[in-house]
Amino acid sequence: MPLTSKQRAFLRSRAHGLQPVVHVGSAGVTDAVVQSLLDAFNTRELLKVRIQDGAPDDAWDTADQLVERVEGAEVAQTIGRVVVLYRPFPEEPEIRLPR
Repeated sequence: MPLTSKQRAFLRSRAHGLQPVVHVGSAGVTDAVVQSLLDAFNTRELLKVRIQDGAPDDAWDTADQLVERVEGAEVAQTIGRVVVLYRPFPEEPEIRLPR
């Protein structure tokens, strides 16, 4: 189910102080990047991804590729070359989204 604008705003505020934990380099969205993203989603629901200057695609295209390859992930925000992704824990989400 897509995020509402109110939910995206809530997630943006929660992500403000976070540092990027996954970096997409000049090879673009590779299997290694996707695996790093999956590993990061095992310990947190909200994370930032930095798109390096040498990456082949812009932030929106890269975000779309990541969401396609990671089941249940949603784009909360793209700002510059940083993408904020959200994927709730399957059994007990820690982040309670507004309705």
